[in-house]
Amino acid sequence: MNVRSATADDFEAITTVARATWHDTYDELESDVIDRTVDDWYTDDSMPLEAPGTIVLVAERDGAGRGSASGRTQSGDGDLVGFTHAVAQGDTADILRMYVHPDHQGEGIGSALHERLISEIEPYDVDRIRSIDFAFNNASRAFYEGLGFEQTDEGDVEIDGEYYPEAVYTLEV
Repeated sequence: MNVRSATADDFEAITTVARATWHDTYDELESDVIDRTVDDWYTDDSMPLEAPGTIVLVAERDGAGRGSASGRTQSGDGDLVGFTHAVAQGDTADILRMYVHPDHQGEGIGSALHERLISEIEPYDVDRIRSIDFAFNNASRAFYEGLGFEQTDEGDVEIDGEYYPEAVYTLEV
């Protein structure tokens, strides 16, 4: 497995991973709502690689072995099986996205992405790192709590005219 900075060529594969993960994880949302949201939220416009404080990382592995529907990188070097997106501003870094394709969850990919993300955030000298996710995503809650994050806030996110509860997890660094 290789964790690296994302390039513009990765966005098609990022969208593939996001779509598969959302459909597998978010039963609370209708399929067409998921597709529209993924199409809107997982683009080079919504994750601008050159924006100050923006970190977008991808995890890819050799496509040999488990034949999966994960996204193929543009270069063809391997299957993109996960990604993360964070923004560091001031004393806080927010992890806005962290997804691993359902076919590859439980293989340590999320942990590898998180470890690399923390090292990429360190130069920004933040006091805290927050992760924001749907409050009903129990796998996300377990993942972040296992890394020492604590739920510190709640909110709502609007998707397709409906509001869904979010949870904010914080790690003081």
